[in-house]
Amino acid sequence: MVRVILDTNIIVLGILSSTGASRAILDLVRRGQVEIVTSVVLLEEIEDVLGRFMPRAAAAEIRTALEELSYIVKPEDVPIVSRDRDDDQVLAAAVAASADFIVTRDGDLLVLNVYRGIKVLQPAPALEMIRSAKKEDD
Repeated sequence: MVRVILDTNIIVLGILSSTGASRAILDLVRRGQVEIVTSVVLLEEIEDVLGRFMPRAAAAEIRTALEELSYIVKPEDVPIVSRDRDDDQVLAAAVAASADFIVTRDGDLLVLNVYRGIKVLQPAPALEMIRSAKKEDD
């Protein structure tokens, strides 16, 4: 099974949109066909950002659902790599989990292309890789 880090922007877009690659990836996660990895820091960020678009109680419920669906890591080291320190949390979680790739629309992460052997992909190419891996597993 493919193990991925979904950046906050992907999760928020996937929840707020009814179509697109971000939504399709979340649908695969809900069906148990993709394993997502996150950390407590990233879950807090997701809840905070979702709280800007919906009632706080709904954002908290989504966070709880994500916790149940996710493999949660506790990175020992948070490197200083990205132009945005918040993005370093994403990189740290990906390394701690040995993620296959990071899915994001954040230019500060995408510019890296690969970090410690972990590809950084936009949603559409990531979805294509997930579907290809799934076919190989079937």
